[in-house]
Amino acid sequence: MSDFASFKKSFSGQLVTPTDPGYEAAIARWAKNSIRRARLVAFVKTPQDVAATLKYAKAAGLRVAIRGGGHSPVGASSSEDGVVIDLSRFLNGVTVDPRKKLAYVGGGALWRDVNEATIKHGLVTVAGTINHTGVGGLTVGGGYGFLTGLHGLAIDNLAEATIVVADGRILKASSTENPDLFYGIRGGGSNFGVVTEFVFRLHPHARTVFAGVVAYTPDKLPALVKALDAWVVNIKPQEVIYMVFGRAPPNGDPMILGHFVYHGSEAEARANFKAFYDIGPALDTAKEKPYEVAHGILDGFDAHGANYFMKGTLLDKKPSLEMTQAAFDKVMSVSKFGEMDVMLGFEYMSLAKVNSVPADETPYNRKMTGNGIVFVRWQDDRPETARVVSDVAHAVAGMTPKGEAYANYSPSGPDSETASKEGAVPADAAQIYFKKAYAKLQAIKKKYDPDLVFNKWYPIQPAA
Repeated sequence: MSDFASFKKSFSGQLVTPTDPGYEAAIARWAKNSIRRARLVAFVKTPQDVAATLKYAKAAGLRVAIRGGGHSPVGASSSEDGVVIDLSRFLNGVTVDPRKKLAYVGGGALWRDVNEATIKHGLVTVAGTINHTGVGGLTVGGGYGFLTGLHGLAIDNLAEATIVVADGRILKASSTENPDLFYGIRGGGSNFGVVTEFVFRLHPHARTVFAGVVAYTPDKLPALVKALDAWVVNIKPQEVIYMVFGRAPPNGDPMILGHFVYHGSEAEARANFKAFYDIGPALDTAKEKPYEVAHGILDGFDAHGANYFMKGTLLDKKPSLEMTQAAFDKVMSVSKFGEMDVMLGFEYMSLAKVNSVPADETPYNRKMTGNGIVFVRWQDDRPETARVVSDVAHAVAGMTPKGEAYANYSPSGPDSETASKEGAVPADAAQIYFKKAYAKLQAIKKKYDPDLVFNKWYPIQPAA
């Protein structure tokens, strides 16, 4: 019996090859430009399936990718002529223990699944900002969300995880069990194994949240940044404002789009955001919404099926230093509505909770001052268009303060224009990103993945 036949016999999930029905759906991704033609997609049902797939891939000499939500725009969840361990079909459940205030979340779940399951019990966890993002990738990379001001990052709410490491062992990781591995996955990305289950701590929350898009015409920019400068000095844990420079539907008019979130009543929110309403928005869709609905407001901005490119930037301490007229004009000059949509976003939220965690507790950089993101969406599949997009994104990013950006917003690394088709990054990118934590991560990598099986997201070189 061949190695594949033996593997297939022992596998409890579904295996899909290029000749099987459903192959194109199996390799489809959120971003069209991240699709790779895998030799095998393994829809795993159990941690044992993951272990068997890793064993087969090693024997066959095939590169491995892990797919949770499939939201990487650079193919980190895909593998050209390799093996994809896909958690999304079977390992996507969410079980809530309201008494213990814990959620048991499959590695292939989406944040939509988590939000809908937990809020039924009046409980929540930090859950990103886009409902169709995968739980796994966002979490192991850090995990900002609308609740970050109140409860920190997703990794700060992680109580335990089940991980299949490179040699096939199925391990629990927590503060008391394999604590080194637990340290690694809280910001060190997918470098250490396949997380088949996350256990998150939950927090009481009202069933509704004030949220929505509040849009301004370009002439309001000076007044808007003045109000933001005053507001951000005393920012509260329960409030968030995302500002975006872009062209708005239906006609591509230049606009400043704000996404306002306030964890409280509409009356409190409107009083809290009074300075911004006094400026006179052109559009206001913000109101109290069911919690799970509020988390889906931005989903339409990055719906499945287009090509996408992201580049993170590091914000400064004052919006007026990054939300400049020059930056707005640059975005407008390069954005072609419906053809190559360019957006520059600024996330303003309290980081006090994030930065209260001791720096050595996780490898995640606790000194970041805020996140910006250049986001490009286009339809043209020609390679030369992708190169133009990269150039445009880097030019726009150059309009904002410099610094080491949040890796989930620069998924192909700081020098993403040099990334290979497989989404690999320059050898020193992880060292630059993780700084003082890198040596410790190298030791953990040597222990759990000495052969660099997991190498798709800021790959860490094992210690010598």
